[in-house]
Amino acid sequence: MKNLILGLFLFGLTTQLSAQIIELPEIEIVGVNYKYLAAAGESDAPIPVKMLQRQAAVYDIKAAEFYDDEYDNYSISFFIPEGRILASYDKDGNVLRTIEKYKNLDLPPAVSQAISKNYNGWTMTKNAYLVNYHDRKGVTKKEYKILLEKDNQRMRVKTDENGVIIKS
Repeated sequence: MKNLILGLFLFGLTTQLSAQIIELPEIEIVGVNYKYLAAAGESDAPIPVKMLQRQAAVYDIKAAEFYDDEYDNYSISFFIPEGRILASYDKDGNVLRTIEKYKNLDLPPAVSQAISKNYNGWTMTKNAYLVNYHDRKGVTKKEYKILLEKDNQRMRVKTDENGVIIKS
């Protein structure tokens, strides 16, 4: 009997509770250059590369204080300690082309495996990751330039993003 009374009491309390209604504020959708991100971005790219490419993709040229409808193209530079992007935008904010250079990043697994396999005993001292993008052609260049040292010798090696050696 006690359980029945306690159950009815709790049931009576729960029926009086109502769900909260939360209204979310309106959000403004900002155009993102998905075409650029899909072409230039990589799933296994280092975090600084992804961060800077996303910053260039979401940049709103129309919100810039120097924006003027009379000009057709704008060149904007983005910098972080690990790299830089020089991006060209049209007056609507679309990325036309980019030139990107990043220094001394962690190499993707495919590239580091190819270097260690082909250049056993050599030590990587410097590297650079270069990306060139054009809106009509897509990515025209994605390569790693790597400086290797062994004893007193130096060697420069170029690979693509898949670890295929272009030049040594």
